[in-house]
Amino acid sequence: MDIKKKFNNYVQSLETYIMFRIKSRMIELTPELTAKNRKPIAMSMGAPIDMVPEFVINKLKECLSDPSIHNYSTPKGETYFLEAIAKRMKTRFGVDFNPKTEIFSLIGSKEGIANLIRELINPTVIEEDKDIILIPDPGYASYKEMIKVSGGRGLSVPLTEENNYMPNLDELLDKLVKEGYKKEKIKALIINYPNNPLGKTCTREYLEHCVDFCTRNEIILISDNAYCDIYFDEKDKPLSIFNIEGARDVAIEFYSFSKPYAMTGWRLGYACGNSEIVGMLGKLKSTIDTGIFKALQKAGAELINSKEGDEYIKQANAKFKKKISKFVDGLKELGWSVDMPKTGFYLWIKIPSKYATSKDFCDALLEQSGIVAVPGSAFGALGEGYIRLSITTDEKSLEEVIERMKQDNHRFE
Repeated sequence: MDIKKKFNNYVQSLETYIMFRIKSRMIELTPELTAKNRKPIAMSMGAPIDMVPEFVINKLKECLSDPSIHNYSTPKGETYFLEAIAKRMKTRFGVDFNPKTEIFSLIGSKEGIANLIRELINPTVIEEDKDIILIPDPGYASYKEMIKVSGGRGLSVPLTEENNYMPNLDELLDKLVKEGYKKEKIKALIINYPNNPLGKTCTREYLEHCVDFCTRNEIILISDNAYCDIYFDEKDKPLSIFNIEGARDVAIEFYSFSKPYAMTGWRLGYACGNSEIVGMLGKLKSTIDTGIFKALQKAGAELINSKEGDEYIKQANAKFKKKISKFVDGLKELGWSVDMPKTGFYLWIKIPSKYATSKDFCDALLEQSGIVAVPGSAFGALGEGYIRLSITTDEKSLEEVIERMKQDNHRFE
């Protein structure tokens, strides 16, 4: 029996997530690289390496002896978790949410986005009949695959230096219609500011443009706000889509504990927004999961509004700023023209002219120098010609990366 043929066409068309492919290749080459004093330094995954807040560990320990903490939770989330999120949204963004109808717990924001996409798309193998979701390009590598496995089509929203990474959506829609795409097939627009992989953010005026565009065209607005708490100056502090009038009529926003608190393995997140969208997400989740471990919810609820949690974010951002600034200086010495980002912990840099593709440059960095980066092509067609570096490892390793690049002649020429 050909087992693979038993799986649907969408799953068969998927590739293993780029980060796992890169990690597998890194592991394969580790003995050889270590032998030549080039033990791999990972700059691929967007995963902070600092220890999670001691405060949240202690809160987790405190509640583990409670017998009721080990029972099933609910996909929606425990009341104390939902109320804590409502409080956080008020203090962080100044917006009010009803924890009963407008907030939902998630097993990480990635899971929530994937499940919402699954709900929006009516799967079909007929190309012209496929439902459409507009996605940033360059953008998070999983968006397109999430849409593909759901039987839909992801179409590029080009983020370029020319449009200051904030494209005119009306012009894009006109272009798509002229190319033969059906306007009524566009179910949603995904925005991601601060952006992965670019590290770029957007203005309040642009968020207003997104809300207005989705309202006029009856399109759901999905805001992936996973990096909103990573910024280096108060004047660049990212907004919520719900700071914009009218957003609650069309939008849902996704958040994660992974980036601000280095809690990547806890798989803890939440969604806020329009009660109908949140309710539909909850309807699906009620059939496929039974909620997050209550102890994680309890600890997370305690953390998210604590002075300890806020101080952790403040200190983490100061560390990121110092590391990124120093690494940017190192790249400039090697010939790159690169600016210090205002948000996030990624650097998006052009490949040297001697390399035909971003993958070629990443392969050279890994195979010659043990530097693990991600080709820009993994983030969309417009990512070709660039690589993404995640500045999350320790300072000593970052210094070693610059030194290896100098020694192995990885310069921007």
